Amino acid sequence: MTLDKYFEGKPRGTKIAMARALGISKTWMSLLIAGSHKASPELCVRIEKYTKSAVSRFNLRPDIFGSTK
Repeated sequence: MTLDKYFEGKPRGTKIAMARALGISKTWMSLLIAGSHKASPELCVRIEKYTKSAVSRFNLRPDIFGSTK
């Protein structure tokens, strides 16, 4: 699942809460969701943990982690 799909239907403030928990700005979170910037490998792992594997590092960065588990 992509980040934009993950946030579909989530309550207001969810993106900001996730950005704070990950230690990134809401602007950086927006850029990641839009797909205009890529997360570092370390951030990919943190996103995967935060979303309880709903958004996997393999989907975020297949160029680094491969396209499947």
